[in-house]
Amino acid sequence: MMHEELDRRAERFETPCGEGVVVWRAWGEGPVLVLLHGGSGSWRHWVRNIGFFARSRRVIAPDLPGLGESAMPPGDPTPAAVARALHAGIVQLLGPARHYDLAGFSFGSNCGAHLAALEGRHIRTLTLIGAAALGLPRPPLELVKVRDKEGEARIAAHRENLARLMFYNPALIDEEALAIQEWNTRHARLRSRGFATTTSLRDRLPELQGALRAIWGGRDAVAWPQIPERLALLRAIRPELRSEVIENAGHWVMYEAPEAFNAALERMLD
Repeated sequence: MMHEELDRRAERFETPCGEGVVVWRAWGEGPVLVLLHGGSGSWRHWVRNIGFFARSRRVIAPDLPGLGESAMPPGDPTPAAVARALHAGIVQLLGPARHYDLAGFSFGSNCGAHLAALEGRHIRTLTLIGAAALGLPRPPLELVKVRDKEGEARIAAHRENLARLMFYNPALIDEEALAIQEWNTRHARLRSRGFATTTSLRDRLPELQGALRAIWGGRDAVAWPQIPERLALLRAIRPELRSEVIENAGHWVMYEAPEAFNAALERMLD
């Protein structure tokens, strides 16, 4: 599978985090692009995007603290705590002259805003993807309980949850998506869903020194049909906002529509 091949090709780094480490992976050379995955996820959320950007950039993707292979952040497991651990790691990995683009998906966009506020002038652009924590209502969305299931019943639950939350077209849920969902769910300890209804991300936006960008799947289950309201809120705070909506794609837009997403993010970075 693609995520297994990318893992074999990756450079791996570790930086301190609480009682353990943050695990980082990197590919390619050139201007740095840091990718922050979503809640209950891992770097694997970017499996269909890393290769594209690594052709011309240094792509760095951590497992966020409390998720994947990374230890829980010290203190309360909040987006701010996650960002502080990432900030310390990036200082160690990239040094004082760092200047890079940052993109975050869902919970990663929340953490990314906190990180960008800490990083100040070191951030060139922050791209929010499927962002929440803007203080706007979210459509009700119930997921199937997975923890009490094994075998085929567990995979069926993953497929249903991907269809409800992550994909617009359930026919595009393939074996790799299911394998990634299974691995991510097994390794998730930090529960991020409750932060989505806060103003945690919105509150950091005035502090950013880099430019703001935003991408949504046009049928994102946690935003549709109120994506224009989200863009209006962002633009009111950050008038320089550039944004794109990718039609016929859901929340995990960079997996469901990778070619359109990669082109859109490339435009965001130009």
